[in-house]
Amino acid sequence: MVVDVIIPVYKPDSSFFKLIERLETQTLPVRRIIVMNTEEKYFEQLIYGTKFLEQHRQVVVSHLSKKEFDHGRTRAQGVGKSDAEIFVMMTQDAMPEDSRLIENLAAFLAEDVAAAYARQLPAEDAGPVERYMRSYNYPEDSRIKSLEDLSELGIKTYFCSNVCCAYRRDVYDKLGGFVRHAIFNEDMLYAAKAIQAGYRIAYVAQARVTHSHNYTCGQYFHRNFDIGVSQADHPEVFRAVPSEGEGIRSVRMAARWLRSQKQGWKIPGLFWQSGFKYAGYWLGKHYKKLPRRLVLGCTSNREYWAHEDRRRDVAGIDASRGYGRTEQE
Repeated sequence: MVVDVIIPVYKPDSSFFKLIERLETQTLPVRRIIVMNTEEKYFEQLIYGTKFLEQHRQVVVSHLSKKEFDHGRTRAQGVGKSDAEIFVMMTQDAMPEDSRLIENLAAFLAEDVAAAYARQLPAEDAGPVERYMRSYNYPEDSRIKSLEDLSELGIKTYFCSNVCCAYRRDVYDKLGGFVRHAIFNEDMLYAAKAIQAGYRIAYVAQARVTHSHNYTCGQYFHRNFDIGVSQADHPEVFRAVPSEGEGIRSVRMAARWLRSQKQGWKIPGLFWQSGFKYAGYWLGKHYKKLPRRLVLGCTSNREYWAHEDRRRDVAGIDASRGYGRTEQE
């Protein structure tokens, strides 16, 4: 079984070396580690004075500019550099917990399973709410999801994370791969396409990576704005399974958990943070009605909108008039 790992990278720090070492010592060997690095200077600064590329022959690095990066297209380009029967998408801040990560993911890629994603555990510096949300979204028990689960799970049926996810290449090619222009959610869009085509998506609790964030309210706002944009751009996936209900449920569960931990004094902060999340998400869902300047102020990915302008120009739409639909369209 041939496995390649593909990692988009931007401004890597010294933890990148540890990530490579852990991938090179997996029980199911990784043939190649394909690094899609944004802005060459940052990668060169990291490895300057080392013999990194000589010592890690499995690592293949391709450089692109920040203007060229796209969540969907850049990952698809990375896949295009691999001919492995299984490829694993990762992010640079996901750290394998042990040497069986790849083996455990691959074990779930049965004939009708298109992708298998890992459990995410909180880092040592994660706050209490972040710790709870990791356990909420990544429980202790594995599960394989299919179209039959929509009535029970709703939007979470399509949940899948390229923080660490293994894919069958034959199914990926058959389904057309990742969407090429995506501000966010390229993993969920692929999972939805696979499930609608009759395949299943596996959550593998035994495959574990450390990955969490301590975002500020502002960072949550920008991130959730982009999530809302991705959902607005793909109503064929998200209209039938809106995520608002799941979001409210997660906040209620987090508040209940804080009370159980005798940390009820943190609940107002949870609600305040959740307000920023929802405001960003709501604006993102309605971005087509917003002026261009406001959109650029809300997003965390300005480069995406430059690509969006070019795409609209090709389609004959004057992007300078904003993102709303016009009477002539």
